[in-house]
Amino acid sequence: MNIEVKGVHFTLHDETREYLDRKMARIHNAENMIIDLRFTLTKGKDFEAEATVNFRWGVSIHVKEHDFELNPAIDKLMDRLEAKITKEKEKVKEKR
Repeated sequence: MNIEVKGVHFTLHDETREYLDRKMARIHNAENMIIDLRFTLTKGKDFEAEATVNFRWGVSIHVKEHDFELNPAIDKLMDRLEAKITKEKEKVKEKR
């Protein structure tokens, strides 16, 4: 699984990267199904956290969340991302 984390309009510190790594442990069980996982964290008036997941069977998922603080934005993003990945896994299991 290729993981890319990008900060836009601010410097991405090691603490933020470690926080994101801890949160990614929630989707560890889907690691063998994911080819690419890209995070884009943008600072504007508030923080915007985006994630794009590319599955090995060709499906892509894009999730976006906003918050005034970065860590809550990451938390919301990971909640939605975990739900979307679980839903996609169930779809694939049903087709088999």
